[in-house]
Amino acid sequence: MVKLFITGATGYIGGDALYTTIKAHPDYDITCLVRNSKRGALLKEKYPAIRLVYGDLDDHDLIVQESSKADIVCNWANCEHVGCVRAIAQGLSQKPADEVGYFIHLSGSDILCFPDVEADAYGVHGDKVFDDWDGVGELTSMKDIAAHQEVDMVVLKAGASTTKSAIVCPPTIYGPGRGPGNKRSIQVPTLVEYTLKRGAGLTVEAGQNIWSVVHVQDLSKLFLTLIEESVRGGGVAGWGNEGYYFAENGEACWADIATRIAEEAQKQGYIGSTKLERLDKKVADGIWEYATFFWGTNSRCKAIRARKLLKWSPTEHHVFDEIPRLVAAEAKVLGL
Repeated sequence: MVKLFITGATGYIGGDALYTTIKAHPDYDITCLVRNSKRGALLKEKYPAIRLVYGDLDDHDLIVQESSKADIVCNWANCEHVGCVRAIAQGLSQKPADEVGYFIHLSGSDILCFPDVEADAYGVHGDKVFDDWDGVGELTSMKDIAAHQEVDMVVLKAGASTTKSAIVCPPTIYGPGRGPGNKRSIQVPTLVEYTLKRGAGLTVEAGQNIWSVVHVQDLSKLFLTLIEESVRGGGVAGWGNEGYYFAENGEACWADIATRIAEEAQKQGYIGSTKLERLDKKVADGIWEYATFFWGTNSRCKAIRARKLLKWSPTEHHVFDEIPRLVAAEAKVLGL
């Protein structure tokens, strides 16, 4: 029986990926790391057959032990926690010589935002589009300033040994999660939230910066495919330095996203005008501490590897089509 060890199962991304995995393979032997009994109860109610172990990402010995027993480890938790990935890598390295462990790790395309951060330039159009095929070497040797770089390097180092590793790097994610825990993304819902709170749409500076986008359910399909290829002994997937996967379904300019939000908020009767307020870095970060980074940078990528090797093909709707639901949902939370 295939044994999986999973972190982040009650999170937005991990919860949806777990849902997709269990729906496709209810026979898998799945163990999930959870922080407390409340989160464990959510998982057990939805998936009675899974096994739970209680702890957090700092529980080094527990993670080592569970990783060593698994065929596949899916790290869908905090992509900045270097101690967790080191423990997973250590555990997988302890497998018998005739066994190969698989390490599937969630990163994020904010790793691509460092040029704007270095230049302290926000809301400007960026021409650079990264790809994971011809440009994979650039992705596996990013500057130290790049987000997640330290953690990604640990995963890549593990993939250079007896472990086969894959890094999945999604951009702006949207769509409702189907897991038992968090079902809400961050970037676009938070922009909707503050548009409704302030009564006006907003951009960071000119808002001409662009991020690639992907629906959470399309992202989960990619995770499932990598799990299935692991079960096939690696299959057609690339691993290690050839195992870096973007996941995107087009892109969107943040001024266009803000405009769509304002138009929909006005249509639903929550704000009076579709005019956007242009905010500088200080003001934007005063509204939300991550505003300039997540609404003001560029993060453009092409998911060539998943399409070419795995025949991954996103089928869900674009982020613009998600905005009416998001406005209604955030308005309900705010009691409007």
